[in-house]
Amino acid sequence: MTVEALNLFLDNFANWDSLVRVWPLLWQGLQLTVLLSVVTVPIAVAAGLLIAVAYSFHHKWINLALLVWIDLFRSFPVLVLLILIFYGLPFLGLKLPSFAACVLALVLNHSGYYGEIFRAGIEAVPFGQREAALALGLRPLQAIFLVILPQALSRVVAPLASNSLELVKTTSIASLVALPELLRSARVAQEQTYNPTPLTAAAILFFVLLFPFARWVARLERDMIMRQR
Repeated sequence: MTVEALNLFLDNFANWDSLVRVWPLLWQGLQLTVLLSVVTVPIAVAAGLLIAVAYSFHHKWINLALLVWIDLFRSFPVLVLLILIFYGLPFLGLKLPSFAACVLALVLNHSGYYGEIFRAGIEAVPFGQREAALALGLRPLQAIFLVILPQALSRVVAPLASNSLELVKTTSIASLVALPELLRSARVAQEQTYNPTPLTAAAILFFVLLFPFARWVARLERDMIMRQR
């Protein structure tokens, strides 16, 4: 690569003056991305846990409805889901703000994934554990939350963390409904500067935000593999 080509690359993708000019906009987008993640992840985890707990009682029709829910929202593209929620629901008389629509779309989509992860963890616990808990006088819900879930969680921490990482990255769909998260802010900044440097900065910010979490997920996955040997 020649010096001229390197300078041309830096002027277009790492222009310091452009970055300084639009940094407040990028910072605002980063804050909204973090907020959207902090709100969405716990709600989606809780929804998935409720699905798995309800499934663990093995009522035929409830389980059938839950399997339909899981397969439907795992198979449904989250972008299309967001479009239907934000642009389609107003025709039914329900108009949600951009933030609420994004949270709902992400929760519906990822609740299926979390539900399946929790369900697999619960099913992996020997059934005798539940029978023993009931024999000791615990109620079914107490047996689930006090005996079964602690054992199930130790088996599924890695996939739960991995799915949460994917959810954080998926928050970029909020740009579709003009919510000024990080990607949307970077695009607006690019239009203001006529320079793709804001997109480079957004990519770096995503990397800085998620790399430590990704390394933690990788460590959890290695530990889980070692325990299974």
